[in-house]
Amino acid sequence: MQVTLKGNAVNLSGDFPKAGEPAPDFTLTTSSLADVSLSEYKGKKKVISILPSLDTPVCATSTKKFNEEVANKDDVQLLVVSGDLPFAAGRFCEANSAGATVTLSTMRNQDFATNYGVLIADGPLAGLTARAVLVLDENDQVLHAQLVPEITEEPDYQAALAAL
Repeated sequence: MQVTLKGNAVNLSGDFPKAGEPAPDFTLTTSSLADVSLSEYKGKKKVISILPSLDTPVCATSTKKFNEEVANKDDVQLLVVSGDLPFAAGRFCEANSAGATVTLSTMRNQDFATNYGVLIADGPLAGLTARAVLVLDENDQVLHAQLVPEITEEPDYQAALAAL
């Protein structure tokens, strides 16, 4: 698969999940350095916002918008997955009052990016993740899947939230 970065094609490795499929399990690292799997969030709907780094304007904006939308929904967990170190992700959430957000880092497990089909294989962001949004039901079935075609653009918030 390919997406673009400022109009330039970049290749991705892996297969992006589709609606109706079970989401692949993962092990990622929280801001408190704990390793967690997808099963930690079973029983809740999940919005998984995958992005290159919280340290970019579009990634920060999308995280804030999703956090605002799900903060008061007890049955929904926002998971933000990036290549950021857990310390940086924790500081972002603290500085932006993103308390409903669980940040997850790929620092210990690069398999996530390939298993979810979002590993940027070439170009200036090689090794990071492309921008994507998945909405999962309580049993980790994919309800909505968007691989954002241009990394510098925001995802379709309305479509993701409607899937909840």
